Amino acid sequence: MIGPFWLSLKIASLATILIILVGFPLALGLARFRFPGKGLLSGLLILPLVLPPTVLGFVLLKLLGRQGWLGHWLEAACGLTIVFHWSGAVVAAAVAAFPLFLLPARGALEGVNPAYEDAARLLGRTELSVLRSITIPLAWRGLVAGSVLAFARALGDFGTTLMVAGNIPGLTQTASLAIFDAVNADDPARAGQLALVVALTSVLAVAITQWSLPRSGRRP
Repeated sequence: MIGPFWLSLKIASLATILIILVGFPLALGLARFRFPGKGLLSGLLILPLVLPPTVLGFVLLKLLGRQGWLGHWLEAACGLTIVFHWSGAVVAAAVAAFPLFLLPARGALEGVNPAYEDAARLLGRTELSVLRSITIPLAWRGLVAGSVLAFARALGDFGTTLMVAGNIPGLTQTASLAIFDAVNADDPARAGQLALVVALTSVLAVAITQWSLPRSGRRP
């Protein structure tokens, strides 16, 4: 039972790191700059939130498969095979969970008063210093909330992961996929145990998210 859950934790953790690395610059750009096509880009970035998981998985499969342009290039140039590998599960979970980080992160960054950042610049701070000492400390609650929500979504991903990484025991079989197999195999005890562990982990993630949200009467 513990194997699929640990794999889910590994995949969700790596997916969350990938989401933050890609999502924070995008959230900052959307919060700070105006440019042609900004609305379209914003819509495309949150599209995984509304697409059916199987549709999203199919798109990724066509993109990352050996016949897809990105998958073919990764295999030819780097020797990397994403599809039907645990790394494919990381990519699938990251794409599916990405909007749940982007939306709170963008909102938190838009909520930072630009006057504080401008004052720091007038005092000679560099942009990196302003970001590190002003922007992130003022927006950290939204950034944490988005990260935890993305982690929880990645932990429980099913359809997108199944399409991209498959259901290979010991390699790509996450807890959600193992629950599905246990139900099909008429093993309710195993399915219930895995479901309980995933549910408790998700509840903990939600509790952390609630803690990180701004509270009335408290300074950010």
